[in-house]
Amino acid sequence: MKVGILGSAEVGQALGRGFLAEGFEVMLGSRNTEKEELVEWREAHPGGLTGTFAETAAFGDLLVLACPGWAVEQVVALAGAPNFKGKVVIDVTNPTAPEAPVDGVLKFITTLDDSLMERTQRLLPEARLVKAFNSVGNYSMYRPAFAGGPPSMFICGNDPAARQTVADIVTRFGWETEDMGVAAAARAIEPLCMLWCIPGFLKNDWVHAFKVLR
Repeated sequence: MKVGILGSAEVGQALGRGFLAEGFEVMLGSRNTEKEELVEWREAHPGGLTGTFAETAAFGDLLVLACPGWAVEQVVALAGAPNFKGKVVIDVTNPTAPEAPVDGVLKFITTLDDSLMERTQRLLPEARLVKAFNSVGNYSMYRPAFAGGPPSMFICGNDPAARQTVADIVTRFGWETEDMGVAAAARAIEPLCMLWCIPGFLKNDWVHAFKVLR
């Protein structure tokens, strides 16, 4: 399977490394394919490709939306909405506002009545969006190693088959999947980013994850 990752910052690069390690073909998409960090990633990963957003969206059988939340509409426009049609899209985005956190708490551009994922699904009605990988740092996205065992990855999306595809990837990446159902569940999953970031902002603790216990 070919994976097109729309976003070339730390999150996109980390997921790209994971997909390459699992034997997928990977293209990392960016506005500027010759920026220094992207050239370095390409040199460090000879099997990885880079391209524009449009090239990356056309390349991928499966797409990963790994851009800042505020840039989703811009990235989709540059990638071309037709390139998303019928494809599973792993939505890693969070609706963080540009303002600085207060007491370690991020501000969001959404409310609890409408998630960024739902907005993106309306923008791309023929894509099969699944929220995943939004509530952990890039250090732990692939093969996390915690004393308490595999952490939990919360996913949701309107297409059950797409959720299963992403659940299989989550398992390969070393996580336990917690399937929360349809896209409206992103209203609860996206704020986990706020909770995850508080220890980072207050105590510089960025290496942790959530775990569901039964």
